[in-house]
Amino acid sequence: MAKEFPVPPVVFTPSTPTHRRHPAPGVGASSPPAFAPPRPSTSSAANPLPFMSFDVSAAAASSSSAPPLYAGPIGVGGSGASFEDEPPLLEELGINTRQIWRKTISILHPLRTADPSLHADADLSGPFLFLLSFGLFQLLAGKFHFGIVLGWVTVASLFLYFVFSMLSGGRRGDLDLYRCVSLVGYCMLPMVIFSAVSLFLPRGGGLIFGVGMAFVLWSTRVCTRLLAELASSGDEHRGLIAYACWLVYMLFSLLVIF
Repeated sequence: MAKEFPVPPVVFTPSTPTHRRHPAPGVGASSPPAFAPPRPSTSSAANPLPFMSFDVSAAAASSSSAPPLYAGPIGVGGSGASFEDEPPLLEELGINTRQIWRKTISILHPLRTADPSLHADADLSGPFLFLLSFGLFQLLAGKFHFGIVLGWVTVASLFLYFVFSMLSGGRRGDLDLYRCVSLVGYCMLPMVIFSAVSLFLPRGGGLIFGVGMAFVLWSTRVCTRLLAELASSGDEHRGLIAYACWLVYMLFSLLVIF
């Protein structure tokens, strides 16, 4: 059995439109919508961005009236110094090439005594050059020993410094660890020469062992004299110092031979 519900009638009033229709473009006058932004006035129409207004001609005039930043070359009518008065780059880095050459010449002669006064001014530029040359000659022989050489020189310097400190009882004179590293590095020059000569010697024969022993004695003699002269009590234990130096440079000769 169906039940009827009373539904009120819906009446549309023709005078009240349900929606507003926009007129076609060009037909009639229409007011701007409520959400439209305000149009700029005629005064600001030329510059739509008033906060970025600037005058190019005024900026050019002010820049032309300012004094130039570059008044001329350095040292000509200015307060800056010329490049001719600046020291060389090696001197600024603390590398004295003339001093390195004098130290090299003092060690290079096998029969002449090295001058300890030259090596009192220690540096690491010459030793680093000798170690680099030693590694390059070993590289030509097919051996890559750059890290081993640097490590062995560091350990050898610490070893000699410790031995000398124990022998002298704390009376080391002018010998410190920095100067000890410098002396060990400069006395590597005979080993560098041996590394270059070994490229032309037969491997495994008695000749290369004899040549190597001669260069080891050369390095040991020079290093022992320099260590004994720079220390206050080095002459008392010269034999023990020579034995320690002989062990150090014997290791480098075996590195070259094998």
